[in-house]
Amino acid sequence: MAIPLANGLRALFSVLGCLMVATLIYTIYVDGFPFRRDLLTPWMAATLVDFYINIIALAAWISYKESNFITATVWIVLLICSGSIATCAYIFIQLLKLSPEESLQDPLYHVLLRHENKLTYRGVEQKTKQSAVVTARIAFSILGLLMLGTLIYTLITDGSPFRKELLTPWMVATLIDFYINVVALSVWVAYKESSWISAFLWILLLICFGSITTCAYVVKQLLQLTSQDPVYLILFNRGNRKQV
Repeated sequence: MAIPLANGLRALFSVLGCLMVATLIYTIYVDGFPFRRDLLTPWMAATLVDFYINIIALAAWISYKESNFITATVWIVLLICSGSIATCAYIFIQLLKLSPEESLQDPLYHVLLRHENKLTYRGVEQKTKQSAVVTARIAFSILGLLMLGTLIYTLITDGSPFRKELLTPWMVATLIDFYINVVALSVWVAYKESSWISAFLWILLLICFGSITTCAYVVKQLLQLTSQDPVYLILFNRGNRKQV
């Protein structure tokens, strides 16, 4: 079953990446470039805040995954600039790098895992890991509260988002971009959760509440770690943590 999973994920993220590229090209064609002040409505601004909080979560994984600082920086800049196109490209490349053995064993574990000399990395990390878990808890709590505050403020000042006039071409493109990243996060949640029911509920919350759920889920996972644990352990499910 692992080989179809790896192949299925490659197909999924290649299709999603192509979908976003096509959406971007089409939207530029029909509505021009997005760098216009008239597009920045309150709900577009709220959507962008939501979008970039999820980007922070994905960027945190990339910064762990990449042992080379320059490579990590380039990918994070691409994430910021091109959103889910970069997300799909990065995940697709990581899936292509899997050996047949890794695809057979557990493709998601190996995609998430940082490939390098772990002894060297842990030696450097030993000095900072205690504060890293606490810092990450605080950071994602603040980000979640920021998004919650943004949502409440936008609801109060601009009303419901379920209005036809808000669905401009660039808002639609932004939502597609946003939800492709949600798909990536949902794959991670499905890998993490041992119960399909809990995975389904968390994914449903991701779809409905976006980065508020992302932050809540990350904080929940961080609370399951001790301050002595390296923060990257939240990437892995309980079965794989012993292998890291």
